[in-house]
Amino acid sequence: MPRRSALLLLLLPFWSASALSQPPQAAPVDRAIAAYAEGRLPEAAKAFQQLAARGNALARYNLAMMHLRDELPRPSVRTARQLLEQAAAQGFVRAELALGELHEQGRLGRVDLVLAQRWFMRAAEHGSVDGQLAVGTAFFLGRGAPRDMAQAARWFREAATGGDVGAQYLLASLYEQGDGVPRDLRLARYWYDMAARNGDEAAPFKLKELDARIESERQLQDGA
Repeated sequence: MPRRSALLLLLLPFWSASALSQPPQAAPVDRAIAAYAEGRLPEAAKAFQQLAARGNALARYNLAMMHLRDELPRPSVRTARQLLEQAAAQGFVRAELALGELHEQGRLGRVDLVLAQRWFMRAAEHGSVDGQLAVGTAFFLGRGAPRDMAQAARWFREAATGGDVGAQYLLASLYEQGDGVPRDLRLARYWYDMAARNGDEAAPFKLKELDARIESERQLQDGA
């Protein structure tokens, strides 16, 4: 079941090329990010620690990521969890996603899919496409949530509308089969077409198949 994963490997914030040579007036968190990007990890860690102690959500998140990547002298998954929970309490959506991953992967000692789903749901409700896809997948598979195809379709639709190609394909398949939504080949075609336009390799074949089925059904109706 496709879903974006390895969030814990990819979630340090993006920076521009200009951020690698910050002017003196740059914000402290930007300078810390630049230090990290240039490989000056002790400097970055010290800056993130200072900023995290002052309540900076982005610094708390990035410091947590350094713990999880073993980039500190004494990395701690539990400290990372505390930092992420603090950032999440401040509304930092990437922290919510990372907490979902921690519980899903068992990084805290055991896999807890129910708790993972709670964090993914928070991220989904805050507009995260990754969170929406994760929540839809949980309902689709019955992992961490009761199997509920209507809810799976709802969250796949949210993620598909947000541009996730995997969600677009999955939503198309639900419309094709009438699983969790009324069967609708034209809506299925629409979402397969969107997935194809966004690079899904299987979607073009499904488009051809659906076009043939739609034409066949049209001919049967005309002949009735």
